[in-house]
Amino acid sequence: MGEVFEGRGRNLGRRGVGASEARILEHKRKGSQKNLGGDFVFLCFLGNQDWVFLTRFCFLSDYGRLDFRFRYPEAKCCQNILLYFDDPSQWPAVYKAGDKDCLAKESVIRPENNQVINLTTQYAWSGCQVVSEEGTHYLSCSSGRSFRSVRERWWYIALSKCGGDGLQLEYEMILTNGKSFWTRHFSADEFGILETDVLIFILIFFLSCYFGYLLKGRQLLHTTYKMFMAAAGVEVLSLLFFCIYWGQYATDGIGNESLKILAKLLFSSSFLIFLLMLILLGKGFTVTRGRISHSGSVKLSVYMTLYTLTHVVLLIYEAEFFDPGQVLYTYESPAGYGLIGLQVAAYVWFSYAVLVSLRHFPEKQPFYVPFFAAYTLWFFAVPVMALIANFGIPKWAREKIVNGIQLGIHLYAHGVFLIMTRPSAANKNFPYHVRTSQIASAGVPGPGGSQSADKAFPQHVYGNVTFISDSVPNFTELFSIPPASSVSLAPPAPEELLAPPLEYLTPLPAPPPPSTPRRLSPPPAFRTPRVPTPRRDWPPAPAPTLPDWVLALLRTPPQTPRAVPPPPAFRGSPPPPRQPPEFARRTPTPPLEYLAPLPRRP
Repeated sequence: MGEVFEGRGRNLGRRGVGASEARILEHKRKGSQKNLGGDFVFLCFLGNQDWVFLTRFCFLSDYGRLDFRFRYPEAKCCQNILLYFDDPSQWPAVYKAGDKDCLAKESVIRPENNQVINLTTQYAWSGCQVVSEEGTHYLSCSSGRSFRSVRERWWYIALSKCGGDGLQLEYEMILTNGKSFWTRHFSADEFGILETDVLIFILIFFLSCYFGYLLKGRQLLHTTYKMFMAAAGVEVLSLLFFCIYWGQYATDGIGNESLKILAKLLFSSSFLIFLLMLILLGKGFTVTRGRISHSGSVKLSVYMTLYTLTHVVLLIYEAEFFDPGQVLYTYESPAGYGLIGLQVAAYVWFSYAVLVSLRHFPEKQPFYVPFFAAYTLWFFAVPVMALIANFGIPKWAREKIVNGIQLGIHLYAHGVFLIMTRPSAANKNFPYHVRTSQIASAGVPGPGGSQSADKAFPQHVYGNVTFISDSVPNFTELFSIPPASSVSLAPPAPEELLAPPLEYLTPLPAPPPPSTPRRLSPPPAFRTPRVPTPRRDWPPAPAPTLPDWVLALLRTPPQTPRAVPPPPAFRGSPPPPRQPPEFARRTPTPPLEYLAPLPRRP
């Protein structure tokens, strides 16, 4: 049986220990035992291995520091700690180089750069001394090393003992960048990830909740917008778990890998929900139709199942098969290339669905044209990002740049959707016109009385003429005239509705009889002059009285209901024209004195 490799360390649980050549048999938590201060114990059988990779870390210049404590039996002397950096002549030249033995791998080290820590008492910088414990002599080495370079560099730490009988070492290493909470335990390629995760989606989450509240109040909170809310909520939840993981890692340098895996699963779920929402919108769901056909539902189910399985395989492949001795990107795997292919296939499907929707519903062009243009960029952003990350971004800055680009792509996708669906009167791209309470009655029974599964909504215009609060009256409608094209004439009424009601056919009451004609007095010129009579005390005149027909009307009780006179078109035979009252014609006879000739004036 080979020798036992035992070690403790911080910043190692995330990178792995000796995963390239050592076979890890046991990984258990011990606490702070033997005054080493570490939290993890690694037990490895190395056999006759004489060179093994421990961990890697990206140090800042002048701020990066390695603090270590090594201990091994004096009988296993002498072992070396080798520090490689990411120059092509250093680590890439020795890692997984089957044609190089231990001495060849040590030969690329430059001693003048202090890249070798000899764990013996003869090397003063190692801080080694001999200690005894239970009758066994150990070499205990405790010291540190600072890193200076022209830029941030990846440093790879390995253990070697060329020509010996195997390796056995108990160690603790603390790799740090400065003393700040935001940088201390983080590798230089991880700077800014925690801050970005905390801030990037808070704004999107609250905006989506606010717009969703407005749409729900107007019964326009459709299934697709609920899917967007679910995607945003799941993504914010994944970022919450990421923040918890990175916050714990910033505190102790170890973190909890289970939280990180859960956060990745939630992030992938959010991506899948958003992708499904885009395909459904492209097919016109909740925009031009209320349901998806059975064949379309089956295709979507098969595609999303395949996409989900590929994502799961990618996460498993990354966790089990990614070599910690190499700086790899998520899409640098067969599963990653499969995801890129599925992304391209989803874009082809999305394009076809949008074109079909535009052909059948050209009035939705104000929504679908910018929608298609904006999300064409989103569909191609993921493959382009993978190519740039693999070939265009230096490895010492890849993780933080890729994290920023990835979150920026998701921020772009969510922001575009919020802008296009904002409940504003000025938004000409608003897609929804049918309220959620009208979807059930939008379809028309198909053949055999069954409801058509993919029956489209009726022809329409956009439903966002005004988006004023429902709690106040809309005064703009009082001063607006609808366009002539949107005004449709009412259909003619049925013939049975044109017949007047029965009360319209009843005869009108006869008008009151005319009063007795009064005789007119002659003009003043023909009146007979009266002789003034002496004034007498006449009896008081009687009070004026109303005409008889008015009094008759007042005495008649009111009829309930009173017949309303019909319009002229519904009356019976027209009444005879009323003749004016005939007055007694009398030619006044002037008095005789008016006929006598007047005497001439002188």
